[in-house]
Amino acid sequence: MKGIMANSEKKTVVIVDKESSHVDQDGSHEIITNDASKKPTESAVHKQFFNITQQFGLEAALLPVEKQMPIEDRSNKRARLASLRKQKNIEAIVEKTYSFCADKVIDKRTDLDWFNRFITLAEDISNKTMQDLWAKILAGELARAGTYSLKALKVFREMSIVEAKLLAKACSLTVKDQSRKNIRIISGSYQQPGLLNFFNKDRQQYINLSQFGLNYADLLSLADNHLIFIQESESNMMVNNESINFSYNGLPLKLTSKKANVTLQFYKFTAIGVELAHLIADKANDDFLGHLKQQLSHHFNIESNE
Repeated sequence: MKGIMANSEKKTVVIVDKESSHVDQDGSHEIITNDASKKPTESAVHKQFFNITQQFGLEAALLPVEKQMPIEDRSNKRARLASLRKQKNIEAIVEKTYSFCADKVIDKRTDLDWFNRFITLAEDISNKTMQDLWAKILAGELARAGTYSLKALKVFREMSIVEAKLLAKACSLTVKDQSRKNIRIISGSYQQPGLLNFFNKDRQQYINLSQFGLNYADLLSLADNHLIFIQESESNMMVNNESINFSYNGLPLKLTSKKANVTLQFYKFTAIGVELAHLIADKANDDFLGHLKQQLSHHFNIESNE
């Protein structure tokens, strides 16, 4: 009998591999069952995992050998399931695209080679939200050929739903110029140092992006996906009373410098980031706009039509 004995003043506890526990006749030993032969029942997690493997034709690895199909049959089954899954995915995207472009005219210059590459990149997308975005890409390209480059599609293909939501968050904090080809996240402003303002603490103003859900780690993630440049950029040095016009999520925003030698600091979207930002509908963040106005008011007069 194997066991572990723990000595005490009154009795010794013996742990053994038995089916039951009892106290022996003289009461000096308490017998505690530790039946290692019993296996835990199959958990809900195991069942969920098994169901997932079935969808990909990989459940044989979890079955007894006598219940497994021949490996060649398993390989053919997995290939068939993958083909069916891809067909189902791309048909769902095409169906969504039809609703997005129902009231648009299809561009006669539609590139069929681009369409073929689109299918290859999109057919593995099964998440419903991501399918909506891929459908918007296809609808946008059909309406205006050249809207989305293959480089942008490849980048988007590697993005997860979490990263797509992060892009949407970033877009809610951006300003665009009138061409909509330059998209920026304003991070602050400052006045060039001089004899009269060198020790002025208000010379530098910062926009607290993390307060609105976009911290530095998020910026790094956007940069890793080639959506923004991680190095901050600056506008040209502005003279007194010089104006610059932006659009903040559809709202006109005019900044007029109060002083000479002031500049804006910002994170700039890459060309790929600009393309993919067109997928995100305008959704202004009123709290952020208020914060932006407050922080920039030291250097600029700000006009907006809210």
